[in-house]
Amino acid sequence: MIYRSFAKITLAGFLLASASGLTALVSAQTTNSQMNGLKLSNDQPIQIESDGLEIREQEKKAFFTGNVKVVQGTTTLQAGTMVVHYRGEGTTVTQGNADIEKIDVAQKVFLSSGTQQATADTGSFDMAKQVFVLEGERVVLSEGQNVFVGCKLTVQMNSGQAKLDSCGRRVQIQLDPKSQQSN
Repeated sequence: MIYRSFAKITLAGFLLASASGLTALVSAQTTNSQMNGLKLSNDQPIQIESDGLEIREQEKKAFFTGNVKVVQGTTTLQAGTMVVHYRGEGTTVTQGNADIEKIDVAQKVFLSSGTQQATADTGSFDMAKQVFVLEGERVVLSEGQNVFVGCKLTVQMNSGQAKLDSCGRRVQIQLDPKSQQSN
């Protein structure tokens, strides 16, 4: 089943993250952050737009291609391509009852939620482990004037715990003291 030009589907039960605060703990080669608001959001519908959609029911995969945009609440994900892997007999991604296992995104990945933004070359969202990973030559996480740069961002969606790896280089962080909220 192939849909061309503009594909727009709403799926309840698919997740993306919503973000809030960011506190950095810095070490020489790896940065760990607590992203308190970066947690599961299963209860909101999701809207997906793309230039093309191919659903392979036998493989339990949906291929979104070209200008992919995913919106759930205040979270937006954009990428060149997205592959949704799902499971379950009698389920289909178009009916909104698919049990999503994993989502892979590629080609200029952009994730925005609240005041935080992240960019990468590729990304993977593992629903069973509730982990998402953004990777690339230059993975950038920013919140206002605060900027974190590495090559691999791993986020535990349940806890909001995040880790930014350097991949043989050094993690770069720019913090703006004016961004700290006064108590």
